[in-house]
Amino acid sequence: MSGQKDQMSMPCRLSTPGIVCSLGDSLDVIASALFNGRRGLVQSDTYTPGRMLPLGEVTSALVDDTAWPAEHRSANNRLLATALQRLDISSLLASYSPSRIGVVIGTSTSGIGETEQALAISGRQGPLPDSFRYAQQELGAPAQFVAQQLGLEGPAYVLSTACSSSARALASARRLLRAGECDAVIAGGADTLCRLTVNGFASLEAISDAPCLPFSANRSGINLGEAAALFIVTREPGGIQLEGVGESADAYHISAPRPDGSGALAAMKASLTQARRDIDEIDYLNLHGTGTSQNDLMESQAVAELFATPPPCSSTKALTGHTLGAAGALEAAFCWLSLHHGKLPLHVYDRHYDPTLPYLPLVDDADARVPRQVMSNSFAFGGSNASLLLSRAD
Repeated sequence: MSGQKDQMSMPCRLSTPGIVCSLGDSLDVIASALFNGRRGLVQSDTYTPGRMLPLGEVTSALVDDTAWPAEHRSANNRLLATALQRLDISSLLASYSPSRIGVVIGTSTSGIGETEQALAISGRQGPLPDSFRYAQQELGAPAQFVAQQLGLEGPAYVLSTACSSSARALASARRLLRAGECDAVIAGGADTLCRLTVNGFASLEAISDAPCLPFSANRSGINLGEAAALFIVTREPGGIQLEGVGESADAYHISAPRPDGSGALAAMKASLTQARRDIDEIDYLNLHGTGTSQNDLMESQAVAELFATPPPCSSTKALTGHTLGAAGALEAAFCWLSLHHGKLPLHVYDRHYDPTLPYLPLVDDADARVPRQVMSNSFAFGGSNASLLLSRAD
């Protein structure tokens, strides 16, 4: 039992994140957008010709991939490579053996965008272009890319559980450290806008033609975005810690959440239990908050059931769009910035809170609370739920 307690109390430090998203090119610019409620959306019909949609497109300059092997050339990997440049990789490689550094990435698209481009060139019958490699779209490709780029020899794999993919990647990194399989893990996620995802969500009638309004009476669906967010996860004390993770599976419906929110509630409770935190210690909750009717109803019910008095809440998807497999890590990075700066991300909407939902105190004005413990929710298709609890240790 004492060994188990030691494992539970083992530090799990999250480095300064490497972020690539639609909010800007640097952590300072991204933080300013979060705390001032600046949306990073553009109107585009790139993926839906004739239908203009608000999208969280990345406009930052990305790493050039022309010198890479063909199987590594994808927009997803360019996002990852750019995020890697924003981590302290030199110190990581100097501190740990390559055999003791793992890679866990969450994604839902991998390189499917490159397959779309190849099919657009070849048509249904013609041969695929010489530049195309099937390996570009394999789900394991992002982790293999990162490992090969850095010469790492530890465990390297991808999790694809839709919108909770990269939250679960962080949870997996924590387990690798606690199991003694790794001394450090590069963990996070990446997803790229492409026709498959945009049209897929459009076919579900889940896309909003206007900037999304999570928890508003006037909400009409999600906006989509793209991003990469990575951390170096280690057993070091101090800094910002991933104290607890909670995971659950509804197995209720292929695309809809369990309406009563019981799966989401179970994940939040599990993260509190693992972190050994009381409910009233949570200073801020980053909501999954997609802006769809069912998700916002389910999540507000789960939060209201868990918290007698919910903490300040916001959904940052109103700023970036829903970045799917990257969302869990991206929003954990936003929570990292919140803890680092001692500020709360604003909730951007029309301020017409849906009166049929349980009340949540949305951060729609500057809040003076300085957060020390924060929670971030990710709820995915198939009822794949994950909740992360981050804490500032110094």
